[in-house]
Parts: sequence; structure tokens; C-alpha cells
Amino acid sequence: MGMPNFFKVFTRNSHSHPSSSNPACENLVDKPNNQPNGFKISVFRVIRRFMSGNKIDGGSRTEEEDKVYSWLYAIAQSQKDIVFEYVRSTERGLSFTEAERRLKENGPNVPVEYTFPSWWHLLWNAFFHPFNIILIVLSALSYLAFDGSNGCIMLVLVFISVSLRFYQEYNSSKAAMKLSEFVRCPIKVQRCAGRVIQTELLVQVDQRDVVPGDIVIFQPGDLFPGDVRLLTSKHLVVSQSSLTGEFGTTEKTADIREDQSTPLLDLKNICFMGTSVISGSGTGLVVSTGSKTYMSTMFSNIGKQKPPDDFEKGIQRISYVLVGVMVVIATIIVLVDYFTSHALSESILFGISVASALTPQMLPLIVNTSLAKGALAMARDRCIVKSLTAIRDMGSMDILCIDKTGTLTMNSAMMVNHFDSWGSPKEKVLCFGFLNSYFKTEQKYPLDDAILAYVYTNGYRFQPSKWRTIDEIPFDFTRRRVSVILETELKAQDKSSPFLNRIVITKGALVEVIKICSFVEHIDRGEIATLSLEDHQRILNMEEELSNDGLRVIAVAMKSLDTQRGNRNVAYDDTVECDLVFLGLISFFDPPKDSAKQALWRLAEKGVKAKVLTGDSLPLAIRICKEVGIRTTHVVTGPDLELLNQDSFHETVKRSTVLARLTPTQKLRVVQSLQTVGQHVVGFLGDGVNDSLALEAANVGISVDSGASIAKDFADIILLEKDLNVLVAGVERGRLTFANTMKYIKMSVVANVGSILSIFIATVVLGFEPLTPRQLLTQNFLYNVGQIAIPWDNMEEDYVKTPQKWSLKGLAMFILWNGPVCSVCDIAALTFIWYYYSAYSPPDFILFHSAWFVEGLLMQTLIIHLIRTEKIPFIQEVASWPVICSTIVISAIGISIQYTPIGTVLGFRHLPLSYYGFLVVLFIGYFTIGQIVKRVYILVYKTWL
Repeated sequence: MGMPNFFKVFTRNSHSHPSSSNPACENLVDKPNNQPNGFKISVFRVIRRFMSGNKIDGGSRTEEEDKVYSWLYAIAQSQKDIVFEYVRSTERGLSFTEAERRLKENGPNVPVEYTFPSWWHLLWNAFFHPFNIILIVLSALSYLAFDGSNGCIMLVLVFISVSLRFYQEYNSSKAAMKLSEFVRCPIKVQRCAGRVIQTELLVQVDQRDVVPGDIVIFQPGDLFPGDVRLLTSKHLVVSQSSLTGEFGTTEKTADIREDQSTPLLDLKNICFMGTSVISGSGTGLVVSTGSKTYMSTMFSNIGKQKPPDDFEKGIQRISYVLVGVMVVIATIIVLVDYFTSHALSESILFGISVASALTPQMLPLIVNTSLAKGALAMARDRCIVKSLTAIRDMGSMDILCIDKTGTLTMNSAMMVNHFDSWGSPKEKVLCFGFLNSYFKTEQKYPLDDAILAYVYTNGYRFQPSKWRTIDEIPFDFTRRRVSVILETELKAQDKSSPFLNRIVITKGALVEVIKICSFVEHIDRGEIATLSLEDHQRILNMEEELSNDGLRVIAVAMKSLDTQRGNRNVAYDDTVECDLVFLGLISFFDPPKDSAKQALWRLAEKGVKAKVLTGDSLPLAIRICKEVGIRTTHVVTGPDLELLNQDSFHETVKRSTVLARLTPTQKLRVVQSLQTVGQHVVGFLGDGVNDSLALEAANVGISVDSGASIAKDFADIILLEKDLNVLVAGVERGRLTFANTMKYIKMSVVANVGSILSIFIATVVLGFEPLTPRQLLTQNFLYNVGQIAIPWDNMEEDYVKTPQKWSLKGLAMFILWNGPVCSVCDIAALTFIWYYYSAYSPPDFILFHSAWFVEGLLMQTLIIHLIRTEKIPFIQEVASWPVICSTIVISAIGISIQYTPIGTVLGFRHLPLSYYGFLVVLFIGYFTIGQIVKRVYILVYKTWL
């Protein structure tokens, strides 16, 4: 996907003067360039970019983001007539001809222009891997050596590896295509027509056909088709949840000029692409569309290939090292064998066999089988794995970034308390709040359900049956309150006929309720006094304290109405909401999940630190984090991060555990900072469109089944339950999968390198081949078949308690320490066969081949048990039954093959029983020396696998 060209929107031609330009607009977004030689500057920039590589700077915005930010701030700070000049439009709107020209110039109005890669391109990327090339070359050489079975096996392994990788990348690449359909809907646009007298027309166009300069008309339910500067507004309330991930709303107004200090998403006169109208109406001028919008900065990196992780890079480096070692060792062995035997063809075939034996041929199968087995196990834990490599990354994950709403909390409201205007709990406040919620007939909100649940569960008896509904003024996003008018009969003290008591009860946002109150009630004294400025400020301060404690607050007020007997169906309007008596406040809380604290504790025990990344307010985030046990000593907000330089940004992200009021791009930068500067393996759990950036950038992207479709498309893992305990099981499974993979890599490389080193020494010392090419390939085949059971092996509990990461240096040191142990035992066997059986003359070569074949195969089979655990094998730790069975079966085949016709064809003979006694002593010595080396290695490097 090419980089978006953000310059076009700022140098767009006028429909009346196609060749003209707007210097004012250009100066808003382009830095002045007084250099006479622009070519030198361009070359310098290209060289600088090339030298900087692909390093991600998590602390600063990209050049494209800076242009979008500068453009929107300039629009927000300008008067409306100036804005028309900037986008080269008029108050009548664009003509149909000009709109069509701009559509051709700018392209369809979609946030991301993504080119779907062809299937053959993806197939080539999956195929062109160093390890695949090695296996294909060795397969061809095996066919040349008349060993078609071994060559066929290697081709099958290549096919499995390429198919799995192609399938994963093909599905992942299609996810970005859905972005183009995210905001697709019909839009009302004002256009002008007529050659002499232009007439303003309202037309409906597809969202993809909206261009900069269009005037759009919107009402509740509409989506903004681009970044819009408001021209007119009436009680406009907008939801920005697609950008922030939070369900709150924000008020917008056209009659304001913003300044640079206002956070971008808090600009009152700018509405962003993808946000929606909750209530109100208005008109706006489209200033940016497509890849020039703020939403495009969220998705500008989506669809690009992730850099390979440490494991993939490590595998590639091992492949290159093996190629080099194979070329050197095989060449030397061919030359030595030729100078001793003077048979060039036999020497070449022997060199090919040695090169084949040096390759861990089962690596693709073992890795993919381990991952597939992990995926099936996670599916049983209600965790669907889309990308198999994510299982391995979960084993290495040491930081989990999570959202607050719905992940740590129940995503529901629970009533906490009810206060009068002095902060004392009063039942009367609860009673009138309950009556309001009970009798409202319009849509009930979660706060109403919370009030009703609180009253019923705590045994209050407010007798709603004594009241009847007269009228209702429903909630709307302009008034942000709801009023019900109720009536009840009261008996007079003189026992005459009862009289009616009619009241209005109002409940809603404190700011909206208190401004229609003229009185305040002293509930304890039963007095009603005038609402003074002191009372007003005290109530606001109390609300601020409750909000800082992470609570949501609504106000309750009431007043008595004049009754008209016999006229109960009086229709009231909103003028009844005046001169009310302020009663008090009701507080609510989104409670944390019961499982969240336990799950976070279990993750911490396994070395996974949690960071909360949320678009919600900081006080609320802190309250929740304290409830679930996340430290809140270091917290920061998104606007504060914007003010930091690069170094301070990275240091702040490293320390902070709670990051609130974050935009989608800030979530992305936090994840990238942790990855690149902190060198962490980062997981991100999110379920909204605003999380797509971070989900794709994270090493492990995690979403939930109820999340947005785009979030699920970019996630590697889908949770069928939004429960962190499912992730704990996934982390354990990932570490087990990583352990078995590393177990195979280490034991196969150690065994193969040690075996080839022994063959090299034996060839030089003996002057003849210790094994024929066919015998060597058969030994290698049996050993590889025996390793298939490794994915079903178990792992020590201590290993899964800490994150596991790939270390190429650690692998090299592991080989240097353990490889010689195998060679020492091989040389001991060579010496015993040489001197005890005098197998150094041509007639005794068959005995030597048979003895060396059995010893080498048993050595490579038993090394699995030595390397798989830190403890003493077979005594302190026993492998799983599939591995035990595999060891027994392969060992039995290796010993018995010499007594079969196959052994005769391979050139084997019966071995004396004394040799098996020697092997028992040899392997006891091998395990003793290997265990000593293991303990010293652990003492030095503090780790084993």
C-alpha cells in the first residue's frame, strides 16, 4: 500500500480558476522553504530516510499526521468565510461539474486506499524462505543420491509450511479491505446548478462521492462523511466512540473559534469522519476526505506487513548459518573422503548425506504441529486462534495493554449512594429518584435499572402503587434530563374528602438540573430555602469530588404543581421545568469484574505486566485500577503525552501503568514505544474500531466475539468470553508451545552438529566413511520420525512462570556447551570399536558401520530426554508417554533393523552382546557428563531452555 499523498488536498484548484493556488492554505501546512536548490533537499531527505531504516518513533507524530493536525487546527481557528476560501468553495456549495472533477482528482472518499495483493505474490512470499530453499535443495540432492523417500519427505514438509503461511497471510490481507465499507452511507449534500442563475439543490450522494468543499446537512443518526467544519448547529450532540472507544457524547457548536491548546478531539466546531449525530441538526463544510482525514491517520499503517519477530529472524539466521556450515563441512568431508577412497561419485553422495543430516528437517512440521495443537487446546478454553504464530508470541508476551470498559469492568451501572446537597445520605433523594425511574415510559437507561435494582435489593418500600402518571417530558441529549409528573391522593387532617397532590420529578445531568432549580431543601429540618451561590458551588464541588473518585453522578429535583380536579389529562410542556427544589445526588459505579483481579494477579505471577490504555477519564480509570489491584502511582493522559518530547514520551510510557484519554494513534504509539524502545513483547486487548491500529501493531492482537468486525479482522486471537482468565490459559499454552519448539530446535541442532562433527573426525582419523550415504540417511530419517512426538511433551511448571523469548546468542552458547558432549561420547564409541573389535580393516567395515549406526541413533534419541528438562531425566522428571513411546519404538527399530532383510540391504551385520553392555556404560556416562554440563550451564546463564 502506497503512502497517502496529503499534499493534494492543500493545493487543490478552484473550480472557477483551475490554475490558481491559495498561498494562505499552503502556509498552514507546509514549512517555508527558502533553499534555492530543492533537489539537494530532496536527496538529503531520501538519504536520511534510508539511513534511519524502519525504526518506529513512538514519541512523535508522522509528517502526514502533522499535516492533518495543522490543517484541522487552522480550520478550527478561522472564521467561516476564511474556511470557504481555504477549501475553495462557496456558501451555495459546489457545482456538479466541480464536484465531479474533484472526485476524479482525489479519488473515492474512503479512509484507506488499499491494494489487495495478488495470490501469487503472497504465495511467493510464503515460499521464499531460507529454510524452505535448504529443504528443496537437499531434496533434489537426495533424488540425485537415489534416496527418493527422503527427498519426498522433505518436499512434503515444504508443502505444509508454505500452505499454512500462505493461508494465514491471505486471510490477514483481506481484513483491510473492509475499512472502505466502514462509513459507507447516503449523505445529504447541498449543490448548486444553473449557468446564469445558480440554484441551490439538496441531493443525496453516496459517502464515497463526497469531496472537499461540499456542504453537508445532517440530523440524528447520520455519519459524517469526512472532517467537517460546522457552519450551523442546533443542539448538536455527537458520538465519537468510533475514535475514542468510549460511549460518552460531546456537544458541538458552529459559533465558536477554537485555539491551539484544545485537544484535537475536543474541538467544538470540528466533526470527524466516522463519528455520528446523536441529537440535534446542522450543516457543515467538508474540509478533508479520504486519506486526508483524521481517521486516515488512524489507519494509515493498516495492511502493511509486520516486521518479523525475534523467532522468525532467529530461524532465518539459523538457516543461513546451517547453509554456511553445510557448505564448509560437506566440502571438507567430500575432499577428505575422495583423497582416501579416490571415488568421486561416492564421496559426493556421502557429502550430500552429511548435509542432509545436518539439517533439522522436521522444524516446519514440529513448529506447525505445536502451534496447531496449541490452537486446539485454546479453542477448548473458548479462545479462537486466527494466527498460529500468535500462540508462540503469547508465550513471550510480558506486557498486556488492556482497555478498561468491559474488560476490567462489567460495562454496566451499579448504584452506590444517594446524598442531599450537604453530602449526607438521605432516603428522600432515593425515593424521588426511584419514582422518576419507575414511572418513565420512554426508553429506560442502565442508570434507571441500577436505581430500581438498588431499591428492590435493599428492601425499601416506596409504594409506587399510590402514585399515577399524569405526563412525562422524555429525555433528550439537549436537555439531558427527564421529568415525570405524578399525582397521589392525600387525606386532610379534618377527615374531609381527600385532595390531590401533583408533583414533577426531574432527574438528569447535574449541570442541566441545577440550572432549573431555584430552591434547595433542608431535608432534616423540613425547610426549603433559596438556592444561593454558596449552595450552588458546594453542590458542584461535591459532584467533582465524586467524579474524581470514579463515580458517575446524576441530580434529582422536584416541585409541587397546582392541581385541577377533574382535569387529570393535562399536557405539560418543558416550561414546567423551572423553579424546582434541588434534593440531592445519586452516584453510580461501573463495577469491576469479579474475575479481573484474580486474572491480573495470575498474569503478574507469570511475569505479564498490565497497562490500562483507555479513552475514558483519568479519575475513573484510577478508581477501577485500584479496585482490581493495578498500581496507580504513575498515570498520564493523552493530552499530556502530546506535550512531551521523544525521550520523555518513551520514559513516561515505560513508567505509567494507567494511560487515560488516549486517541487511537496515541494507543498505537504507546504499543510501538513498548516494542521498540522497551524491547517488550506486547499484547493488546481491544474490541472497538479505535483499537484497530494498536491491535495490528501489537505482537499479539486480542479481541472479543462481541467486538467490532474490523477489530476482530485485525486481531490474532478472538475471545468468546471477555474474561482475562481465558488469557491466562492462553499464556500458559503459548509458553508450553514455545518451550516444545525451542526444545526441538536446541536438541536437533545439538544432536546434528555433534553427529556431523563426530563423522568429520571419524572420516579424517579412520580414512574411510563411518557410515555409507544410505545408512546415514536412514539413521537421520528414523531420528526425525522419533521427534514427531515432541509437541505432545509436557513441561515443568517453573518454565511457564516467566515470559520466554528467543535468543540467538543463547542458542549459540547452548550448542557450544552441549555439542561437544555428544562428540565426546561418539569418539569414545569409535575408540572402543577400533581397539576392542579391531574394526579398522576393510573386512571389518560392516561391523564398524553397524555399531556406529546403533550408537548414533540411540544417542540422538536419548538426547531428547537430557535436554528437555533441567532436572535429572528418568529420575526427577519423566517425559510424556508419547515421547517415551517414541523413544522406545525408534530405539527398538534401530537395534532390530540389523536382524532384518532391510538391514542386509543397508549393509549391516549382527552385533555382539558385549557391545550392548558397552552402550549401557557409555550412555550412563553420557547422561552423567551431560547433567554436570547442564548444572554448570544453568549456574552461569541462570536458564536452560
